[in-house]
Amino acid sequence: MVDKLVNSEANARRIQMVENCFGTSGQPLFLPGRVLVGEGVLTKMCRKRPKARQFFLFNDILVYGNIVIGKKKYNKQHLIPLEEVQLQALEDSGQYRNGWLIRTATKSFAVYAATQTEKQEWMAHINKCIEDLLRKSGKKPVETHAAVWVPDSEATICMHCKKTQFTMLIRRHHCRNCGAVVCGPCSSKKFILPGQSNKPLRVCLDCYDNLTSLKRDGNKSQIGNNNKPANSPESSGEDDSGDEEETVKESDTHDEPKFYGDDKNDK
Repeated sequence: MVDKLVNSEANARRIQMVENCFGTSGQPLFLPGRVLVGEGVLTKMCRKRPKARQFFLFNDILVYGNIVIGKKKYNKQHLIPLEEVQLQALEDSGQYRNGWLIRTATKSFAVYAATQTEKQEWMAHINKCIEDLLRKSGKKPVETHAAVWVPDSEATICMHCKKTQFTMLIRRHHCRNCGAVVCGPCSSKKFILPGQSNKPLRVCLDCYDNLTSLKRDGNKSQIGNNNKPANSPESSGEDDSGDEEETVKESDTHDEPKFYGDDKNDK
């Protein structure tokens, strides 16, 4: 599929259109050998609420952004190298259906497709691109991934002390190691998490004690590796600042995703 598109005019035209839709707010996307494999709208579980995001799957990166004008303009572009990505299917839970986790060393979050078929298509295409990329590069999959943040709406009280109730004045904070929603006093410590930052990051008191113990024992293999069960909707929604700029209704954004390469019109 990718080999057929790599030098095609159709592929170059599609990538140029993606660049144009992001405008000056996005990075240039055309590179020799890069192929746009597919595109479509997915619901990303953000910190405050689920939001529609436009995703573009290339053979080496996953790109997504806020939808400003459907199919015409996007902003807040995010690029994720596929060699860092690991997918994990989520079980359906209430209104959250057809979802999976996108995990990387620096950021992890949940996304949801409109149907089970679309979920299967997205996961299959992403995994195939990852498999091909790792095989060609000879690299091994990344084993340590950032925690998936629990959405603000899932925690009315601190998940550490189980006492502090969040209000307009008492803010929610997220532990960067486990993703839990905690109060200020319960996340007063910081720790360097390899892969996420070279600066100390906010962690909850439980994680601080565990990480300090691991460091003291000389065993760093678990640092930053979130092994918490993932069958509830979660997010690492640090990219939600400025969401008030969105002008599109999420209900108006959905079309079936397009995956290129096996279309008889692609030449």
